[in-house]
Amino acid sequence: MERLQQQMEFIAEVDKLKKIGRQSYLTDSSRKENDAEHSWHLAMMAIFLSEYAKEEVDVLHVISMVLIHDLVEIDAGDTYAYDTEGNKSKRAREEKAAERIFNILPEDQAKKVWDLWEEFEANETKEANFANALDRVQPIMLNHKSDGKAWAEHGVALDQIMSRNVNVEKGAPKLWEYALENFIKPNVGKAIKE
Repeated sequence: MERLQQQMEFIAEVDKLKKIGRQSYLTDSSRKENDAEHSWHLAMMAIFLSEYAKEEVDVLHVISMVLIHDLVEIDAGDTYAYDTEGNKSKRAREEKAAERIFNILPEDQAKKVWDLWEEFEANETKEANFANALDRVQPIMLNHKSDGKAWAEHGVALDQIMSRNVNVEKGAPKLWEYALENFIKPNVGKAIKE
């Protein structure tokens, strides 16, 4: 029963992800999404867009990564992609959060979750490459669908977007091509500073 108790405590703890706000607006621009919605959306993308991965991937492994990768934000908070200062301390804040949150689980599951999180962060396996590509394309799509609202609010420039998303092609070249042509270019000069 101790194992089940730890697992249930973890399940209750990760419910807090629903309260962590992000900067991307929903497609109807009515409000910003939260981390739980973001993770769910990435899992849906992994299921339906896996054919665009650069290499064949284990979809369940990708889904596991995208559902786990932002759990650390329960303690560390969401760091906006284009927040230069916030990104300097991001890794240290997230490691501290991972230590606390993942270790609520029984030791074997804590290690598994930690390994998935590290794999996503390292972005070296084909599954991590694809998971990271999805994590980059999703906010680009949301920004486009909301007329670049978050980009305009933060004064994001094209070179920032290009630099931030340079590795999308590594995991999903066709998705990157699509995002560039259909989500980014139409917003240059409108919502994205040149």
